[in-house]
Amino acid sequence: MKAVRFHRHGGPEVLQYEEAPDPKPNSDEALVRVKACALNHLDVWARNGLPNVAIKMPHISGSDIAGIVEWVPPEEAAFRIGDEVIVNPGVGCGRCGRCLTGRDDQCSEYKIIGYATDGGYAEFVKVRRTHLVRKPAGLTFEEAASFPLVFETAYHMLVTKSGVGPDDTVLVLAANSGVGIAAIQIAKLLGAKVIATAGDAEKAEGARRLGADFTIDHYKQDVLREAKKLTGNRGVDVVVEHVGKATWEGSVKALAKGGRLVTCGATTGADAVTDLRYIFSRELTIYGSYMAGMGELLEVVKLFEQGRLKTVVDSIFPLKQAGEAQARMERSGHFGKIVLKV
Repeated sequence: MKAVRFHRHGGPEVLQYEEAPDPKPNSDEALVRVKACALNHLDVWARNGLPNVAIKMPHISGSDIAGIVEWVPPEEAAFRIGDEVIVNPGVGCGRCGRCLTGRDDQCSEYKIIGYATDGGYAEFVKVRRTHLVRKPAGLTFEEAASFPLVFETAYHMLVTKSGVGPDDTVLVLAANSGVGIAAIQIAKLLGAKVIATAGDAEKAEGARRLGADFTIDHYKQDVLREAKKLTGNRGVDVVVEHVGKATWEGSVKALAKGGRLVTCGATTGADAVTDLRYIFSRELTIYGSYMAGMGELLEVVKLFEQGRLKTVVDSIFPLKQAGEAQARMERSGHFGKIVLKV
């Protein structure tokens, strides 16, 4: 099969479009013919290399996969060859107490397809067959590939972790990102008021189209000052944080008394400093959030089927141009998901 792999860590130039062995699924797996695969920052982190994380090489990235079932074992009851599917990118052991109670992301064996295993930058991928989900009929393959990881992550952050409701004001950082786009929509579904940060007027307009009540230009304006101003100096109830070091201090200070900060990443660095006086004197809560359980992804799929959520695809690249696609993501020039068409 054709695939994009890297044999060493480095910049986009290490990605090679080449022949790779066809995956050979076991009896508990399915083979999917990939039609589209969306990019995530995880792809870049794996390509660059992370301390104390061993990536087996050559490696095929790609966690967000939409395609067609190419093969399933005869005993598979839910899916048949030719079915259009998406793939749950997070895989637990399926046997432990956490997996069996819907907390797959807390499983000690939890791994992400395209990071701990080969993923969707290829013509075929093998996945555990219990992680196949029917593609919403109204979405193209490119649209379907653009939502699983970021929307299940945002759902877990806002619904499961921070319990957002109609009385809350939510500050969503980096509205142009996949998590930002998902968080704006889910927070509005929950009845919250949304303040979103964006890097220019075009991205701010995109955030408002998705439902943001207010936008802040995080390059030209002081996010903390503007968030305070927009809330009558009270502060926000929830901050959706995934930027890390560059925004962390302001995110903590932007919270109202009893506020909740929920974080799922650290794009600008993990060595952020927390002034503990804000935490205890304001009775703040910080939630760590990592992916989601299968049940939460199914809830997200249901919302897409009902037309209550929508995908935002920034651009589509052919598979062989994966390096150019990743370079666009690293420049932060996009609004929405960058997708590879296979």
